[in-house]
Amino acid sequence: MNKSVTLFGSTGLIGSEVLKLLINDNYFENINIISRKKISVDSKKIKNYTIDFSNLRDYKKIIKKNDVVIASIGTTQSKVNFDKTEYRKVDYDILLNIAIACKSNEVSSFSFISTAGANAKSKNFYLKLKGEIENSIIELGLKSCLIFRPSLLLGKRNEFRFGEIIAQKFMPLISFLMKSNYKPIKATDVAKSILNETRKKMKGYKIYHYNDILSVL
Repeated sequence: MNKSVTLFGSTGLIGSEVLKLLINDNYFENINIISRKKISVDSKKIKNYTIDFSNLRDYKKIIKKNDVVIASIGTTQSKVNFDKTEYRKVDYDILLNIAIACKSNEVSSFSFISTAGANAKSKNFYLKLKGEIENSIIELGLKSCLIFRPSLLLGKRNEFRFGEIIAQKFMPLISFLMKSNYKPIKATDVAKSILNETRKKMKGYKIYHYNDILSVL
């Protein structure tokens, strides 16, 4: 049976890799891309919807009748001018609205990207925020919730991030010294593991760390 999938964050590093795989995957017949602006993608399988990300009704309307929802949403401090309130609107509010829409529409599987070290009790703003959104989504009690916690992502972004480029070249050289959960990982591997796991009829929630992600490729 062919499935319908909704993808949030199709232009990011992981999201763009997920989209490439979806286009060539016969398991998924219909692909809904959700964005603020129209995205040009050459595939008959794709429908691009632009929504008001502050309006929960828009989320619910688009996600309706979808089997799988994947969210690769995130921002950076520089993009929001180091405004933590604005940062939270993206990394917490948008993700929570997606999850709530999944709950109300009884979506079979919801997957989203978190980060290695996510912890609601952390003193680090970023790790604390990621831990908080994980907990809030888990508490919704979705049919199936898959949480992926990659560390540094390896791959070419559509946007320039000087610090990350340096890290991508340096970190792999010393990855053998790092704890497995914090080792750099290819964005393509994360994308593959997401799609592989969404096909499984798992119940409840599951968190995927470095070794877990590689084990389901």
